[in-house]
Amino acid sequence: LMVTSAFIYHVLNWFHITIEVRNVCVFFAPLFSSCTTLVTYGLTKELKDSKAGLVAAAMIAIVPGYISRSVAGSYDNEGIAIFCMLFTYYMWIKAVKTGSVYWAAMCSLGYFYMVSSWGGYVFLINLIPIHVLVLMVTGRFSHRIYIAYSTMYCLGTILSMQISFVGFQPVQSSEHMAAFGTFGLCQIYAFVEYLRFRLSKDYFQILFKNLAILALVIFGTIAIILGITGKIAPWTGRFYSLLDPSYAKNNIPIIASVSEHQPTTWSSFYFDLQMHVFMFPAGLYFCFKHLTDANIFIIIYGVTSIYFAGVMVRLMLVLAPVCCILSGIGVSSILSTFMKNLETTRKEKRNKRQDTYPVKTEVALSVVGMMTLFLITYTFHCTWVTSEAYSSPSIVLAAKQYDGSKIIFDDFREAYYWLRENTPEDAKVMSWWDYGYQITAMANRTILVDNNTWNNTHISRVGQAMASTEDKAYEIMRELDVDYVLVWFGGLTGYASDDINKFLWMVRIGGSTEKGKHIKEEDYYTKTGEFRVDKEGSPILLNCLMYKMCYYRFGEMYTEQGKPSGYDRVRNVEIGNKDFQLDVLEEAYTTEHWLVRIYKVKKLDNRGL
Repeated sequence: LMVTSAFIYHVLNWFHITIEVRNVCVFFAPLFSSCTTLVTYGLTKELKDSKAGLVAAAMIAIVPGYISRSVAGSYDNEGIAIFCMLFTYYMWIKAVKTGSVYWAAMCSLGYFYMVSSWGGYVFLINLIPIHVLVLMVTGRFSHRIYIAYSTMYCLGTILSMQISFVGFQPVQSSEHMAAFGTFGLCQIYAFVEYLRFRLSKDYFQILFKNLAILALVIFGTIAIILGITGKIAPWTGRFYSLLDPSYAKNNIPIIASVSEHQPTTWSSFYFDLQMHVFMFPAGLYFCFKHLTDANIFIIIYGVTSIYFAGVMVRLMLVLAPVCCILSGIGVSSILSTFMKNLETTRKEKRNKRQDTYPVKTEVALSVVGMMTLFLITYTFHCTWVTSEAYSSPSIVLAAKQYDGSKIIFDDFREAYYWLRENTPEDAKVMSWWDYGYQITAMANRTILVDNNTWNNTHISRVGQAMASTEDKAYEIMRELDVDYVLVWFGGLTGYASDDINKFLWMVRIGGSTEKGKHIKEEDYYTKTGEFRVDKEGSPILLNCLMYKMCYYRFGEMYTEQGKPSGYDRVRNVEIGNKDFQLDVLEEAYTTEHWLVRIYKVKKLDNRGL
């Protein structure tokens, strides 16, 4: 990502096009999304024709599922990764159709670029071997496939091993074993075909049977030995969570706590894809109807991606491109078929001949009109979603009042500005990991955990502090040398993504380590198994540090007309514990709309000798 940005910056300046690095980073994602549109056209053209390619390119240009990661200012790995992924697939299809070493080498270069930009390359290096295996099983494996895969795998693996964070993983980790095994299977398959050509039928059957048994025993023994000795690393927790959606919640709560790792709702599918929800199956139908080696690949890509997108909402980004491709194929095929009927009808009228079936013109006009309506509503939907959901900065919130006017909540920048201006430069801030990057970048203060913290024990200690009483939390905060504590609270404004709604994840992560065994999730529920913050709530919850930091002095506030003081507009209840004071913390700053609250940790009392 950064190397590409620097390259673009230096090239532009070499041509005397003066531009700041910051502006290159801001427009980086839109630039590559335009390249993605071109690659989508080429890929869909290889799968069907140029008409389908144009429709698919137009669709991916505005699909919300991809725009969410490719708007200006979105400087993230996904902005370049989707282009790399589709480019690799495009080169792979070209290599499969031609059997050319050149296209296979280009595919390996695309794969290398993908590996260097995004960890999701594992999906790519497993999808292509699955395609090769399916071609073997269906009897479609040929010399073209052998050349394409062998070249792509050898060059791609060697190139990917040059990336420091990958290293020898392609030959040591379980996630890459499918590609490695398929490569070996290709060599065996080619050797068997060579023997079939050289030997008679009887000799070949005897030799093949013995070789198959011998190879199975040898490879099985090697795999078992390598697995036992640890030479082949087991699957990671993130990989397990894709295959088993309940795995992360039960075993690695830190992964499951990320909002992007939650299962996708049906409303999210429609919100990010709209008409693709209906046209995706139509595209699959037309691919099955005209089954080719290339179409088999896009079918496998579509089926696997829709499963993974259902498991993890973040992977909607992987599903969006294939939805556009299959929808483009479906729309193009339907329009081509029925537009021909309209043209045929005009010719028949000129020749004064009867229609081949009744109401032929009416049916064709209805279908063409329906598809036109779908495309128009798709355009309006994408425009609305992009403007409302994906065009506003996440650091500044906006909402509409009862009279339709817009109100701006700039509490986050306000809080970070206060931290930067009113705390010592060496102050350490404790907050949940979601806000770590923002505090570091905008407040320029040291934080305990952030979005890139891999130490689960460290994050667990923060969760334990939030879930404990003040006395126990104070011990943890002194242990971690904390000066300030920051929480997000939405009870006043109705902002639902606050720390109270994330609190159960803090409890789960806090109780997932040896030091946090005393923290149990069921203790924070009512006797009926509900998570409540009113008078019916669990006493442990009503007296923990997180509850007190969020609701300190909130019992004095009137949030809605006709409601009692201390009425939480997110949970829609009156809080259960109003009258309390803080013992180990003191309120340092609360933003205008109470979205961010900052507390200072009190120092230990001086002790005489």
